[in-house]
Amino acid sequence: MTTSRGEPTAPPGLGPIFLIVFLDILGFSLVLPFLAEEARAVFGSSTVTGTLLSSIYSLMQFLFVPVWGRVSDRVGRRPVLLWSVAATAVGMVALGAGLVFATSVAWLFVARAASGIATANLGTASAYIADVTKPEDRARGMGLIGMAFGLGFILGPGLGGWLATYPILGRTGALPCFVAAGLSLVNLAWAYARLRESLPEDKRAVVKRSLAPLNVAAARAALGRPGIAPAILVNFMLVLSFTILDQTFRFFTKDVFAMTAAGTGGVLAFIGIVAALVQGGVVRPLAKRFDESTLIRGGTFLQALAFGGFALTPSLGVWALFVSGATLAFGNGLTQPSVAAYVSKRADPREQGGTLGTNQSVSSLARMFGPALGGWLYLFGPRVPFAYGALGMTLALFVAFAIRPASAFADADDQRKTSTQMS
Repeated sequence: MTTSRGEPTAPPGLGPIFLIVFLDILGFSLVLPFLAEEARAVFGSSTVTGTLLSSIYSLMQFLFVPVWGRVSDRVGRRPVLLWSVAATAVGMVALGAGLVFATSVAWLFVARAASGIATANLGTASAYIADVTKPEDRARGMGLIGMAFGLGFILGPGLGGWLATYPILGRTGALPCFVAAGLSLVNLAWAYARLRESLPEDKRAVVKRSLAPLNVAAARAALGRPGIAPAILVNFMLVLSFTILDQTFRFFTKDVFAMTAAGTGGVLAFIGIVAALVQGGVVRPLAKRFDESTLIRGGTFLQALAFGGFALTPSLGVWALFVSGATLAFGNGLTQPSVAAYVSKRADPREQGGTLGTNQSVSSLARMFGPALGGWLYLFGPRVPFAYGALGMTLALFVAFAIRPASAFADADDQRKTSTQMS
């Protein structure tokens, strides 16, 4: 990368991208301890309807993560990320206004849909990291996103649960949304000042691709790269099982342990602390010793154990929530950056945004079904969603054994490049 005078410049740092993801996740996690319960208590919605607020958010991410990824492949990462942060502030203001003034839960669904479209930037953020890291440092770089997730979940649920206790015009829950909108504005100012473009013009995609949300051809091209399909399938199964916990966890802690929203936020914050420690300090040394496929299998095994532990907590006590949560955070801290690093290594260099966007889009599809599935399973008993989550993680573990190390494809890639150059 060079300046306008042709002088070399240092590659963009990861600090600004870390802050963008961190504040995005913080804003998202602020509403986790109370939103589904507010829909049930204030608007008279069913348990399933409350969990669908998370599903509509993830549906929009499923549709738009690859769109923004493909846009970023052509115009650069910076403008896409700036737009996303600005739109996030608008979506959170709309959600807060709905919690104060709305007479129907439909307003909340519209606001969550808008926020889902706005925050569909994780594929672009992952592509940014892939742009500025070497392949051998990719897992560490992707771990930065995981660390941002962890830190966001440390502060978000606890802060959101506490802020939700302060009513506005007699209704609770709106204050965390307005705080999240304010954080997004801070995020926008910081990103505008400090975020540098990571994708030079000579490395951008030259072939125009459809920006339709459901681009089957683009998804087929991404999944057609050797090694990518099984990794993304495992990611889908992991996220589907993991997000069964997202919205049902608040019902679980209230109905089984009589916890307040603040208490639930405390448990989620503890899980976030463990996740941040794992992805900030454990992933890097492990990535030097083991390939991504091994880390994916190990992390999946731990998450299966964690969900089994959650299912047993009504018999064991509150302490088991923390033990199971720590195990879940450790396992997820291994799988999340490892899958992203693996996919980025197998992606075409000119299509990082689109390919990583496809991976994040599949994750969003799982997040769309997971909360609704969890809400439906919860009707059969508080333990049932977690038992099904353990089963899903176990099935993902079997699929994970089909993932070959990225290095195993090196020779085939070299032969493909040689034949392309000769032709």
